[in-house]
Amino acid sequence: MTAPANQKENELPAQLQMIQYITGFWMSRAVWVAAKLGLADLLKSGPKTAEELAQATSTHAPSLFRILRALASAGVFKKENDERFGLTPLSETLITDAPGSTRWFIISELGQEHYPAWGNLMHSVKTGEVAFDDFFGMDVWKYFSQNPEDAAVFNDSMSANTAAVNEAITSLYDFSKFNKIVDVGGGHGGLITSILQKNADVAGVLFDAPEVIEGARAKLEAAGVADRCEAVAGNFFEAVPEGGDAYVMKWIIHDWEDEKAIAILKNCRQHTQSGDRLIIVDCVVPENDEPDFSKTFDLNMLVMTGGKERTAAEFQELLAAAGFKLLRVIPTDLPPSIVEAQPI
Repeated sequence: MTAPANQKENELPAQLQMIQYITGFWMSRAVWVAAKLGLADLLKSGPKTAEELAQATSTHAPSLFRILRALASAGVFKKENDERFGLTPLSETLITDAPGSTRWFIISELGQEHYPAWGNLMHSVKTGEVAFDDFFGMDVWKYFSQNPEDAAVFNDSMSANTAAVNEAITSLYDFSKFNKIVDVGGGHGGLITSILQKNADVAGVLFDAPEVIEGARAKLEAAGVADRCEAVAGNFFEAVPEGGDAYVMKWIIHDWEDEKAIAILKNCRQHTQSGDRLIIVDCVVPENDEPDFSKTFDLNMLVMTGGKERTAAEFQELLAAAGFKLLRVIPTDLPPSIVEAQPI
């Protein structure tokens, strides 16, 4: 029997492909264990046996060996002939202080918030409600306010995971034309810091919730931009700081359904004039059936926040409802794009 003309010779049978999808979370959770235990940090000095790693992490050596063996089979670690395990390019991304480290992102995305919420996905599909809210009895933002240690991990994951995104944004978009840029919901200031470091004549405002801003000021100081960047606490559903000729939001609008997203945008519109700019950094969903990260990331919004990833047409409609005109979408080599708009 010959394979169909549209089937590649090395393509797995459909049943095996489906089994890979079904069991994918097994390996994801194994990676989470490695990240949570800090195994990559322990291997920076050289390969170690499962027994040595178990002693350092207070775990059961035979069980840890099985985790390491499975991860080595996927290229996350490598197994030496003497039963020691070492780092690979994949596990090097788990090192805490590595540039672009994914460790905190993995701990957050596969840990005690996201993992049980994703197990409740069917609730969202049946009701349209947020799976996280139903499982925990509160929204994710209230959860973080009540669990500061988890919130710190989430903020660290956002900071560590977005360095490459910030570089792409500042390389593709000219911020030098602005006098003052307001970063709405800017977390610990990764994006506004990148912008100000590349544009010495530009001032900035970092705006976020009080508990976030409290942890951001020291990072602005350490980055050498505190003298040009004011840190302001508040609620972007109520108001945003005035005085900017550009308002930037990275991974903010996608967290909210249309009504709340429009409320945030309208607060920005109150302080923008002709010639000012609104810059949104989010995924833009292509209107085709090709694989794209935005389409699965959209499911994470369904589960965790009730927000959504949007197509260019949906952004155009959303922006118009808040008094903005979509000017252009600038793709990057990474999942998010730059959506530029101006006041109508």
